[in-house]
Amino acid sequence: MPDRLHPRGTRVKPKKRDTGAKRPDKRGSTLLLILLLTASFLLIHAPWATAATITGYTPIFRAGHDTTGTLQIAIRRFRQNGLPRLLIVNPATLATATAKESDLDFGKPVDSATLKATPYLRALDRHTSPPYHLQNDGARHADQPVDGAFLTVDMCPSVRPFEREFFAAVGRLPQGKGGPVPVAVAMTGRWLEQHPKELAWLKEQATDGRLAITWVNHSFNHPYDPRVPLERTFLLTPGTDLEREVLATEVLLLENGLTPSPYFRFPGLVADGTLIRKLRELGLIPLGADAWLAKGETPEKGSFILVHGNGNEPPGIKKALTLFTSGHLHLLPLARAFTTSP
Repeated sequence: MPDRLHPRGTRVKPKKRDTGAKRPDKRGSTLLLILLLTASFLLIHAPWATAATITGYTPIFRAGHDTTGTLQIAIRRFRQNGLPRLLIVNPATLATATAKESDLDFGKPVDSATLKATPYLRALDRHTSPPYHLQNDGARHADQPVDGAFLTVDMCPSVRPFEREFFAAVGRLPQGKGGPVPVAVAMTGRWLEQHPKELAWLKEQATDGRLAITWVNHSFNHPYDPRVPLERTFLLTPGTDLEREVLATEVLLLENGLTPSPYFRFPGLVADGTLIRKLRELGLIPLGADAWLAKGETPEKGSFILVHGNGNEPPGIKKALTLFTSGHLHLLPLARAFTTSP
């Protein structure tokens, strides 16, 4: 901050004689300045403020090594506030992150057999291969024996109040060493846009160490028309562009400071072979469920549990809370369904 004192040798003008004119209230000016600075700080640091402007968002699929020599797969290229960035997947752990494009070395060849043997590529291949099913295709259960289940919460567009108390109850579950409780939130772009305060609250639960959230893509618009057959609704609605539905949601997540995961849940769990193959090209693993609680399905070890956190399915939330109360439900991070890595 510059020195406000007069430099040595500068002549100070004598004070003017008071003529009775009203002087400006310096205390009021100071208070106004404080309020303006506070407002600016809140605008910049508020949890609902966007983290960045994303442009040029493009699918790619390139293997390279980061600055530590770890194998990574870049699945998106984009500019964040004008700077080139990548969305990368660690094929051993399925963890995603953003990185400077210059931080990945694509010059060293990666053997295709090595890539195919990674948990990420194995899961991607297994869960996007035929036969294709109109309903509930993709991963529905852990690929390996595990000692718990996987909670997935769908956030379809809705005008109903979201299940705040349910998420709070999840955050209070006793989990191993007392760390954050893992939950996969399947987010639509429309819900995210329409519920900034609720999103801010969810982010706060993660920041405060109560929830460890995996952000699953659930499409942007989540189209649905109950009057037509399944073959012509949800993302099979004529004119729907799957790539646009996927990428628009990822951009919105990134602009809100959230990192998209390498998973996708089809609205209504409805898809055909064309959609599944296109999802594979985008590098995303489709998620189904074998324990949709509102439909009366009961979870077991390895189950993908499905509830709706948007207020649309109270029976599923009620059943989940009962399971929590019983103390027999141990939740695992979604990546553990596909790999033994933490």
